[in-house]
Amino acid sequence: MEDREKIDLFERMAVPKAVARLTIPTILSSLVMVIYNMADTYFVGMLNDPIQNAAVTLAAPVLLAFNAVNNLFGVGSSSMMSRALGRKDYDTVSRSSAFGFYASLLCGVLFSLFCTAFRQPLLVLLGADAGTAAATGAYMKWTVSFGAVPAILNVVMAYLVRSEGNSFHASMGTMSGCLLNMALDPVFILPWGLNMGAAGAGFATFLSNCVACMYFFVLLFVKRKSTCVCIHPAKLGPRAAVILGVCGVGIPASIQNLLNVTGMTILNNFTSVFGADAVAAMGITQKINMVPMYIALGFSQGIMPLISYSYSSGNYKRMKETLLFTARAVIGFITAMAVIYYAGAGVLTGLFMKNEAIVVYGTGFLRGFCLGLPFLCVDFLAVGVFQAVGKGKEALIFAVMRKIILEIPALYVLNRLFPLYGLAYAQFVAELVLAGAAVVVLVRMFGKLERERHNGASV
Repeated sequence: MEDREKIDLFERMAVPKAVARLTIPTILSSLVMVIYNMADTYFVGMLNDPIQNAAVTLAAPVLLAFNAVNNLFGVGSSSMMSRALGRKDYDTVSRSSAFGFYASLLCGVLFSLFCTAFRQPLLVLLGADAGTAAATGAYMKWTVSFGAVPAILNVVMAYLVRSEGNSFHASMGTMSGCLLNMALDPVFILPWGLNMGAAGAGFATFLSNCVACMYFFVLLFVKRKSTCVCIHPAKLGPRAAVILGVCGVGIPASIQNLLNVTGMTILNNFTSVFGADAVAAMGITQKINMVPMYIALGFSQGIMPLISYSYSSGNYKRMKETLLFTARAVIGFITAMAVIYYAGAGVLTGLFMKNEAIVVYGTGFLRGFCLGLPFLCVDFLAVGVFQAVGKGKEALIFAVMRKIILEIPALYVLNRLFPLYGLAYAQFVAELVLAGAAVVVLVRMFGKLERERHNGASV
């Protein structure tokens, strides 16, 4: 019964309904993740201590680096699995999921050991100084030293579950941890609770990620007879086709994330020159800006299984309809949010800290960030399509263009021309150029697929 429902979703269901079925749980999960990320900032902000808030901001690049592993084995394995489902190759589905799970587990352990062993030089690299190093290190103890493995595993397992169209349980697993984190944050952070400050936010995150992992382990055990997702060691045997297929998509996705970490680290280092208030304001506005960003990402990730399946089964018409419908929906919505953000930048920043200097900084930052949001949607959708159909090279080219060629140089130039506030406009410059490139590449790709289909039909 469950298999017939999956086939109906991928092959016969009306595109708007199929997109809604896949994206709504993913978007809700993304929004809960944003709120949970903002919860750390909000409750730490209630301490009215810029140093504690700066600690959460400075540690953010390391937590973002987790996504390098998530993308390598989560995006890579899920793309491989969905394409194999389109070919009805269920053995490859199981082997891809097992490889993704155990490889991410190993990388999580290595990540934790590395960050713990090189804690002091890492803090310097992140931009922590004598005033913020202790708080940043305390936050990272729980989120990285103890928390890297569960943080990585719960995201990777969500990708594996979503690959066969089960967006609901993928999102429920992620949301279970996020909701618990929001409930625990005030208890661990605030003076009326354990009064741990930024360290309390890290402890709450660690416990919440452990709970999310348990959800997925229980889910896979209960559905072991009806799901193709498998983490049994017996399916771990080395298969070159599986490893190459996963890494072919996963490595470019991982490099893309590492470039994001590099960009954020440079941004934080530039900002830290202006003091803890500026760093805190940058962190707050980045979290606020995550709401529309994660909605766009939820759309992009949500449709990936449908794009992969349609591509592998040769149904290019359904694949194109899926992309166009999603693009119209997400770009219109995110553009409206960008207008609201620009008009209410000061009010939104003030919700997190009642500090006049931070509100002034945050207003300028948020207005710069929000200008790039509509163009970011196009970039996310294009990269999602490349990853879904196994075109890792194109995804990597876009990642290199976005950070190395466009955004990072723009950070240097704009900070020189417009000290501090120019930093917030670098993303807008990069995404504007990339959006145009994305449209050109996608039009050419679909044109090539149509020609191949017609040539195949004529033969």
